[in-house]
Amino acid sequence: MTVLPFDGLSAVLAIPLIAAAVLAVLPGYRGTALLNVLASFLTLLAAVTLFVVRPETGPLLLVDDLNIVFIVLNTFVGFTTSVFSASYIAHELETGRLTPTHLRFYHAMYQAMMFAMNLALVANNIGLMWVAIELATLTTVLMVGIYRTHEALEAAWKYFILGSVGIALALFGTILFYVAAQPVVGEGLDAMTWTILIERVAEFDPALLNVAFVFLLLGYGTKVGLAPVHAWLPDAHAEGPTPISAVLSGLLLNVALYAVLRFKLLMAANAQAIAPGPLMVTMGLTSLIFAAFMLYRRRDIKRLFAYSSIEHMGIITFAFGMGGPLANFAGLLHMTMHSLTKSAIFFAVGHIAQVKGTQKIADIRGLTETHPILGWGLVVGVIAIAGLPPLGIFMSEFLVVSSTFAREPLLAVLLVFGLLVAFGALLLRLNGLAFGEPQGSIAPVEASYVPMFAHLALVLTAGLYLPGPLVTWFQHVARLLG
Repeated sequence: MTVLPFDGLSAVLAIPLIAAAVLAVLPGYRGTALLNVLASFLTLLAAVTLFVVRPETGPLLLVDDLNIVFIVLNTFVGFTTSVFSASYIAHELETGRLTPTHLRFYHAMYQAMMFAMNLALVANNIGLMWVAIELATLTTVLMVGIYRTHEALEAAWKYFILGSVGIALALFGTILFYVAAQPVVGEGLDAMTWTILIERVAEFDPALLNVAFVFLLLGYGTKVGLAPVHAWLPDAHAEGPTPISAVLSGLLLNVALYAVLRFKLLMAANAQAIAPGPLMVTMGLTSLIFAAFMLYRRRDIKRLFAYSSIEHMGIITFAFGMGGPLANFAGLLHMTMHSLTKSAIFFAVGHIAQVKGTQKIADIRGLTETHPILGWGLVVGVIAIAGLPPLGIFMSEFLVVSSTFAREPLLAVLLVFGLLVAFGALLLRLNGLAFGEPQGSIAPVEASYVPMFAHLALVLTAGLYLPGPLVTWFQHVARLLG
């Protein structure tokens, strides 16, 4: 019997799983936040080692040039969010919104969620990937409803029902892929192993593949938050703890999109199957334009940025749907910049809601005067997410638009229209939030500013200069995506 060495891949999965188990059985709650941060940091270090030492591919687990980008981004944002979460959750304990028991449960579920997302990203088996995404959904459902208010429980239930519908569709699509592979590959794990499927998929029945991909796109698209299967996302953001909003927008949506990309590669390798790009372009563009208009109707600050996440996941899906080296590069860059920027915005919004005692936009005014650090942090974040230069999202949006103009000018016009509508809505809301007549509490806030400004600094740096090795890496992955 061969004993596998404890490599970086094992650590990426084992550390959060062990931490979740330890946090669940700890007799008290003190130190749980510190343990959560430590476990997240060690997981990040283990993920970084995958750049240096690449473990061998097995029937269940895989580290390749595509998923390593997602793994490192996932563990980095997971770590910075855990740092923000420590101060945020401590305030919730002080004000009585959470009890010590809830606190321990929250941190255990946080690490369980990180384990599930990491597992989904490294799964070489399409069935195991489905199980991991379902586990990530269930852990976030429990965390969304942790406040036990009527609104929080309703949001968690809605998330659970709609998420279950989506994951059921994805399961049916996965089964259809297995049925298509079975006559060619044979029964058992081989018919669900991605590295084997990509080699033999050209021989599969294209009719089955076509039906399977439609179900997969709708199923995993629900998790991505694409319109019209997005309805769970605004409620989950608004009623759950803000660190979970940051994780949902910055990480979980990416994990679901990663699953779509894996199946897109399989579809593209079968010449007789439908092209997955037009379906992704349609859903992406629909999500962008729909969310852009819905931004004008939001009265809750967390719902506002939830719809902004729908908008940007639409842009990313559109870019990957267009395909080609430039559009894929832009999609990867936009995904990275959105994860960093949106999580930074939620870091600011979380502390703002705590100090103001409300999430209603009408009751939050003049933040640059009452709480300058949080106010200006929010200003920079909104400017970044709106796509203004010199921040990183401007560069990725410019690349998406320019590549689309070169190939499909009409689609580019619709894309720019959606971007401009969303831009107007965000600046309209920002004006009152940051520069309006001050009102509400002006009490000082105990906040952890480091995660917010670390993310914004990275986004600004990416807008001014992208390191050569990073550009080369993204170009390589863009070529892999076809």
